[in-house]
Amino acid sequence: MTKETYAPGTHPSLPPPKNTVGVIYWLRENLFSSATNSIVTLVSIYLLYLALPSAINWLFIDATYVGTTRKDCAPDGACLAFIGERFNLFVYGFYPAELRWRVNLATLLLVVAGAAVLWDKIPARKHMLKFAMVYPFIGAWLLTGGFGLESVGTHLFGGLMLTLTIGVTGIVFSLPLGILLALGRQSNLPIIKYFCIGFIEFIRGVPLITLLFVASTMLSYFLPPGTTFDLLMRVLIMVTLFASAYMAEVIRGGLQALPKGQLEAAESLGLNYGQAMRFIILPQALKISIPGIVNTFIGLYKDSTLVIVIGLLDPLGIGRASVADSDWLGLSTEVYLFVAVFFFISCFGMARYSLYLENKLNTGHKR
Repeated sequence: MTKETYAPGTHPSLPPPKNTVGVIYWLRENLFSSATNSIVTLVSIYLLYLALPSAINWLFIDATYVGTTRKDCAPDGACLAFIGERFNLFVYGFYPAELRWRVNLATLLLVVAGAAVLWDKIPARKHMLKFAMVYPFIGAWLLTGGFGLESVGTHLFGGLMLTLTIGVTGIVFSLPLGILLALGRQSNLPIIKYFCIGFIEFIRGVPLITLLFVASTMLSYFLPPGTTFDLLMRVLIMVTLFASAYMAEVIRGGLQALPKGQLEAAESLGLNYGQAMRFIILPQALKISIPGIVNTFIGLYKDSTLVIVIGLLDPLGIGRASVADSDWLGLSTEVYLFVAVFFFISCFGMARYSLYLENKLNTGHKR
């Protein structure tokens, strides 16, 4: 059958030219697109050729996976037995062993709530979003206890669960607070506008480590005598406020990227300010701001390691304390590698979701 026998508009799509698809095309476009890129690619391959064999031998082939002290490890390989021996400490911190099922359940429910928020094709998403709204209270109840559960002090929190607690709390609460601050900074009401400007500029002008010191030491001086304020709660508040100030500037950039005609068009349709922001302005501004928002989330997540300076032990703090043990002296390389892999996987996952969301919300036309 020849192409002349097809009716207009019914001819099947032809495959793309062979020189525009496949592995060869990808290599040419991404690694050998110019002389400079070709040289960089070849040098990188040569450096990997020199480094990878030794790294593989040290990390896998010559590594020791089982042992109770440093003496059980081979001298030429990684002492991964140390990670195995302290794995529960890295994950749960000092949380009571018999109650760790609550941490596991809280993490599982976090995945369920997060899936409902992040993916719109989840079954029964409408009901799951309602669950996601109440999850912060359920998670706090499971981790700290009360109302029928044995209470666990936050001073026992540590390791990966502490990092996730600080990171997730900061991410969840800093976004809506940042939106309010960004809108308040553009408000026509002087009191609201200058309050938001002052708050944002002050927070952005002070290092997070200083705010953590204020939260851990100086805040007690401003409270009535005998008043106790949980240290972790103070950290969560400071981290959220810090991230919200940076989030506000990212979102303000998205708002300023929109033409003023968008708001004028919304007003001409009879929408009030709240409706215009909810249905027209903010969806576009947030879509523009996705890269900056995710970048702020990643920075906040990595900054959670700063809590070590006020006595809270995240994975890095637990690792540093563990290698001070006489049985495991000199294993800082394994500790830093383990922590680096954990943060890389977490941050890489956020970055990939950002790309997925950008592609999904991209309604423009690509040439």
